[in-house]
Amino acid sequence: MHKRDFIKQVSLLGLTASPLFLSLQKILGAVEGVSPAELAGDEGFWEKIRATYRLKPDYINLESGFYCILPEDTLEHLIAHIRKVNYEGSYYMRNHRVDDKAKITAKLAEMAGCAARELIITRNATESLDTVIGGFHWKAGDEAVLANQDYGAMRNMFKLVEQRYGVVQKIIDVPMHPKSDDEIVKAYASAITSKTRLLMVSHIINITGHILPVREICDMAHASGVKVLVDGAHAFGQFTFSIEDLDCDYYGTSLHKWLSVPLGAGFLYVKEKNIPKLWPLFGDTEKEPSDITRLNHTGTNPVHVDLTIANAIDYHNAIGAERKEARLRFIQNYWTDRVRQIDNVILNTPEDRHRSCAIANVLIKGMVPADMAKALLETYKIWTVAIDGSGVQGCRISPNVFTSTEELDALVDALKAMAA
Repeated sequence: MHKRDFIKQVSLLGLTASPLFLSLQKILGAVEGVSPAELAGDEGFWEKIRATYRLKPDYINLESGFYCILPEDTLEHLIAHIRKVNYEGSYYMRNHRVDDKAKITAKLAEMAGCAARELIITRNATESLDTVIGGFHWKAGDEAVLANQDYGAMRNMFKLVEQRYGVVQKIIDVPMHPKSDDEIVKAYASAITSKTRLLMVSHIINITGHILPVREICDMAHASGVKVLVDGAHAFGQFTFSIEDLDCDYYGTSLHKWLSVPLGAGFLYVKEKNIPKLWPLFGDTEKEPSDITRLNHTGTNPVHVDLTIANAIDYHNAIGAERKEARLRFIQNYWTDRVRQIDNVILNTPEDRHRSCAIANVLIKGMVPADMAKALLETYKIWTVAIDGSGVQGCRISPNVFTSTEELDALVDALKAMAA
C-alpha cells in the first residue's frame, strides 16, 4: 500500500497513523515490487512481520483457527476506541455510533466484494448463519442439504428447525481427497430433490482446511432452484475471493479468525433480492423489508470492537492480501510436504495445492487425537487442537503470518518422533 493510500484509509474514522503502523510501512516499503510468491519464503521479511505481534514464549501457537491474536497496532487501536467510547459515553452512542458503523460496513463490503446494502456486522459466523437458517420460511417436509463435516453449531441449528418446522436434513460426506471438483459437486447434487430449499456449504472445512469449489456448487444448486448458504468462518482474511464471484445467496463469517479483529465481530451477506425473504430473529418492525439492517437488531453491543474492524482491515491491506495468502500457503506446504510420506503419519487435508491454504489436519496412526494434542503441548510445547468427529481424527494445525519456519521445523521433528 502506498503512503498516500494509507493516509486515505486511516482518515475513515479520523484516525492517525500509529508509530507501530508507520514502522510496518517502512518494512513493506523495502519489499515493494517483490512478488508475493518470491516473498512467501523470505524468512527475514516475515520475521519483521512477526515482530509486530506480542507472542507468548511458553508454547508455539499453531491454533489460529479458533482466534487469531491481534497485532500490536490493532490492539492499541482497540484500547484507544475503548477509551474514546468510555470518555464520550452516551453522547458517542447517540451521535456517532450509527454513522461510524455505516462507514465500517462500507469498508468491510469493499473488501468482501459486495454492496454495503447487502452486508451487516454481526458478532460471529454462528450468529450470521443462524440468522439465515432460523429466518428461512420453512414448511413441513422442506429439505436442507448440508455436510457431516460442517461446523457443529450450524448442524445444531438445522436440528432445531427440524424439530420446530419438520425440516428434513439430507447430510452428505465431502470426499477428503477428491480427484476433481466435479466429485465434490456431485456429492452435493446427489442429495438434492424437488423438496430441497437450502444447501449449506463450507467455503473451507474448519477441521481439515479443505477449500471447496463454492461457485460450482452454487451454479449446480441454482439450476435446481435451491438457495445456497456459505459458511465462510475460516475463509475471509485467509485467502482472496469476492462474494460477487461466488454468486451465493448468503455468506456468513467471523472476523476474529483470519482478519485478526477483536473477539465479537463477524458479518452476514445476503443477496439483495433475498433480504425481504428472511424472518428476523430479533424483532424490528420499523424498517422496510428490503433493509438488511432489520436482521441486525441485537441491541447495544461493544461498539469499540466494530470500530477496530477498520484498523484490522488497514493492517491486512498493508501487508497485502496476496502476500498474506502466499505466505500462509507456503508455511502449510512447508511442513505437510515433509511429513506426508512418513510411515504412521496421516494427513487429512488434500495434497492438491489449490484445495487448502493455512489449515491442515494431521494424525499419528494409533493415537487418539486428544492424546496427540496433549503430547504435542506437554512434550514439545506446541499448541494445537484435537479433532475427533465428523469422520475426521487428528490435530488441526493453523499457523499464521507470525509463524516461523523454525517453529514448523519443531512440529515436523515432533511428528517424526511420535510416528517412529
